[in-house]
Amino acid sequence: MKKLLTATALLLATSSLAAAEGVLNLYNWGNYTSPELLAKFEKETGIKVVVTDFDSNETALAKIEAGGAGFDLVVPSNNYVQVWVQKGLAQELDLSRLPNHKNIKPEFMDVEYDPGRKFSVPWQWGITGFAVNKSVYSGDPNTSALWLDPPEELKGKINVTPEMSDVISLAVLYEGGEQCTEDTAVLKRVRDRLLAAKPYWLSMDYGMEDKMATNDVSASVYWNGAIMRARLRNPDVVFGYPKEGFLKFMDNVMLLSDAQNVDNAYKFIDYIMIPENAAMLSAFARYANGITGSEAFEPADMKDAPELMIPPEYADKGQFSKLCPPKAQEYYSAIWTELLK
Repeated sequence: MKKLLTATALLLATSSLAAAEGVLNLYNWGNYTSPELLAKFEKETGIKVVVTDFDSNETALAKIEAGGAGFDLVVPSNNYVQVWVQKGLAQELDLSRLPNHKNIKPEFMDVEYDPGRKFSVPWQWGITGFAVNKSVYSGDPNTSALWLDPPEELKGKINVTPEMSDVISLAVLYEGGEQCTEDTAVLKRVRDRLLAAKPYWLSMDYGMEDKMATNDVSASVYWNGAIMRARLRNPDVVFGYPKEGFLKFMDNVMLLSDAQNVDNAYKFIDYIMIPENAAMLSAFARYANGITGSEAFEPADMKDAPELMIPPEYADKGQFSKLCPPKAQEYYSAIWTELLK
């Protein structure tokens, strides 16, 4: 009987190990992971990727800091990468296990937030701008005035995505300041501008792909890929690049320090840096990626998509989002708290 129990225990342990070897837990932004890519990866490797969604960088960070989440990979934005590193929540990558690391585009390799890409690899990158339904408002969409000093046609029909850094930074740029400014005169103008504009907003929410596509919302501060998806369903949707300044971002895959399925994580990280696979991510979410050669595999409707082609006259108006120093964050948080009341 003892022998039978031992054999059974061994069998159960082996089965458990086999199951663990076939799983990868990915913590990512909602509606951002290609099901087709996951199916292809599972078919080729036998590894099932379980995706859990988050809605903001702050949410993701808090969840992992709390401990015991059980995720292997996370996808924070560029301005949060160093936070994950400094807090010891993400581990340095063993680049010898990532032969496709060489496929990262040169402009995304030695980035300020991760020189040499030792802790992260690109997922996708995009733009925070302004979308509007041209059947409701036919004027110039390329200005933050549309949500900070709205025209009559848009009053009560505007959504502002509840991302503190994006919203306040866009308002700072509109007021002639710089990201992460600590200039109290600029910040007072920003606060006053936001509080004066808020009564004309319909909501502060996510999910604008559906709401813009169905005309439930006529305009929104939002991200270009989601707006492209809305425009493919509703041709009246237009994406604008605020001439006062707009933000760029890159979301990045990082290996968590307490990852349990490390081998599977490396396989997945390397897999998404194959051009054909990176193109599958872009084809689903409609954002650009950072992998050389992926364009050849992307859908034809992405080649000249207005949401992915910054107009030349606004090319110098975009800047990558930054993580502000503590004092600036304190100012931002105070404004944000008042705005949400």
